[in-house]
Amino acid sequence: MNRSKTLVVGLGNPILGDDGVGWRVAEAVQTAVPHIQVEFLALGGLSLMERLIGYDRVIIIDSIQTKNGRTGEVSTFPLQALPDLSAGHTTAVHDTSLQTALALGRQMGAQLPDDITIVGIEVT
Repeated sequence: MNRSKTLVVGLGNPILGDDGVGWRVAEAVQTAVPHIQVEFLALGGLSLMERLIGYDRVIIIDSIQTKNGRTGEVSTFPLQALPDLSAGHTTAVHDTSLQTALALGRQMGAQLPDDITIVGIEVT
């Protein structure tokens, strides 16, 4: 039986208040569903892309700030719906967006998932 491999990524910085919400939710997932692989990352772009290699499905949990969102509101959408920001969610000026990093990884032959879901939790 071929079982698909799923990865849950808690993205953010746990010492920066609201930015740690992705980690805290991923910790809850890890406790509730112990057989699923969970990673905790502080950077997006190339660093995140490398962690996705070999997985069939990835769920990325992160904080978001939208124009009309209410604190605590949860939004779920495919990666393709996320704006391709040139250096989105990264502290390194030489990094890139996840979309660009995935395209680069695929060009280099990395086995990367097509099924990537973003779970955004609205923060202030």
